[in-house]
Amino acid sequence: MTSVQHLAPFAVVTPMLAATVIAGLSFLPRRAHEIVAIAAALASTTMCAILLVHAADGPVVYWVGNWHPHQGVALGISLTVDQFGAGIATLTGALVVASLVYSTRYFDELEPPYLALVMAFMAGMVAFSLTGDLFDMFVFFELMSVAAFALTALRIEERAPIQGAINFAVTNSVAGFALLVGIALLYGRTGALNLAQIGQSLDHQPADSLVAVALLLVVVAFLTKAAAVPFHFWLADAHAVAPAPVSILFSGVMVELGVFGAARVLSTAFAQPIQPALPDLRMVLVGLGVVTAVVAGVNCFQQRHLKRLLAFSTISHMGIVICGVALLGDRALAGAAAYALGHGLAKGSLFLGTGTLLYHYGSIDEFELRGKGRDLPLLGVVFVAGALVLATAPLVTTFFGKSLIDDAALSADYWWLPAVLALASGLTGAAVLRATGRVFLGWGTPAPRDPEGTESEEAGQEESAHEEGADVKAHASVPVVLVLVPAVLMAAAVVAGLVPDLVPSIERAGAHFRDHVGYATAVLAERAPVYNAVATSHVTVTAWIYSLASLAAAAVGAVVGLRGHQVVPAGIGDALRAAHSGHVGDYVAWWTFGMAVVGGLVVWAVAG
Repeated sequence: MTSVQHLAPFAVVTPMLAATVIAGLSFLPRRAHEIVAIAAALASTTMCAILLVHAADGPVVYWVGNWHPHQGVALGISLTVDQFGAGIATLTGALVVASLVYSTRYFDELEPPYLALVMAFMAGMVAFSLTGDLFDMFVFFELMSVAAFALTALRIEERAPIQGAINFAVTNSVAGFALLVGIALLYGRTGALNLAQIGQSLDHQPADSLVAVALLLVVVAFLTKAAAVPFHFWLADAHAVAPAPVSILFSGVMVELGVFGAARVLSTAFAQPIQPALPDLRMVLVGLGVVTAVVAGVNCFQQRHLKRLLAFSTISHMGIVICGVALLGDRALAGAAAYALGHGLAKGSLFLGTGTLLYHYGSIDEFELRGKGRDLPLLGVVFVAGALVLATAPLVTTFFGKSLIDDAALSADYWWLPAVLALASGLTGAAVLRATGRVFLGWGTPAPRDPEGTESEEAGQEESAHEEGADVKAHASVPVVLVLVPAVLMAAAVVAGLVPDLVPSIERAGAHFRDHVGYATAVLAERAPVYNAVATSHVTVTAWIYSLASLAAAAVGAVVGLRGHQVVPAGIGDALRAAHSGHVGDYVAWWTFGMAVVGGLVVWAVAG
């Protein structure tokens, strides 16, 4: 076994050990805890980056306890590291490092439990990215969930964080139970938990109702973590109350991991059973992605609370990423990955930017901040760049991802899909651009005078999820770190797509990710897979047209919003706000409704 293979478990163990050290030695000075956490995060990120490089020729497989397959049958637990898994693990590490560096100056008091939770959260996300075992995906799904619940409720002295964390915990725990039942069904049918072994077993069996239900339960559980509509209600409440350095991890990588999990099982365990039902299943999943992108985009534009605005933007953009996965093609999957990369970096930057505004001014209400941001010009530039990235402006990283998704959609005769996704990205870009103009330039109308007619969403939720730190104290000066970290992340989001060979390498990785035969060869036969050559694409004229259309929509929408006009009829807006009631019972009811509708369609598509 090579030393590279040993990096896989160490990438997981390092942050977990750091969490143990920080929690066990809580009496040490704050600076010591910060050094341990940042050093561990950097070490784990470096190991994931090395794995990413070595996974180019095929998955790097590590068998825990040295339990290797016997005659093609998996006996132990594997960490199966391909480029997508290592890539999202590396992104996780980079955002954790950014969050920790930002936290050193953001919190007046930084307690050891916070750093220990962040390290445990990182360990869960990295392990989820690297594991090749379906039951371990559930275990690490729960690990990162529990850490995330606690981080949401970090300010336990306030009511709102507790309620936001409860909404988050209950909804995601229901999804976790669904995932466990789906795994049990697959284990009963195949006698396996290894993803490659499950896929190989299902290759020789029909996709009957049991397989269809198992697919439904597993995929919906992961899409709940991805905040797909109507499983999304927890996200806005969690973002509204979680500290900004935590929100960067929620929107920057955790929700992306939900889509990654769905893509992983569709490309390995269920790769062969869904082949006969590919057109129908594609239609169902694309429909789910479109509803997510459009509904959340409209909700995003209605917000005046900046963290809620960004939260709904995240949901909308996850709808676009879900569409990339749902097209069930190599190029579309690569587009989803490239889009997720640009979105994760940009959204992480924007959430840290809102944290800086809260730190300096004591508020993140768009109208209360009107014109106050003039003394933070660099942060204003960051927000403008963020709006361009969200609107998929030409040559930013999300532009290259969306161009691949658009190309795949047109090839699959979904000629209308690029226009719908351009509308969704335009809406979210418009919301951020509008807020930027009002906060940093003082443009637009002042706060509405009639609170009953124009109240913000959180006011209509019986104060279920106020902004983070409702009683936070404004600081007279802003440390350089609180502006520099968001600026660096945003610069990376803008230029990453221009790095030579990055997008073509993502296309190759997408084709390898969906090669379930090569995956099984690497895992069960322990041989390097032989991949076919992958033809990389070029940006088409159509991609430029849709990009410019999205950018124009963002500009027009920002102008309309600054003048105080609504972009949707009041009745629709009121209905969308009412659905986000803040009551966990309502959220579980919506989750059940979504499971029934999506479940019926998936069973019809796969086993009908």
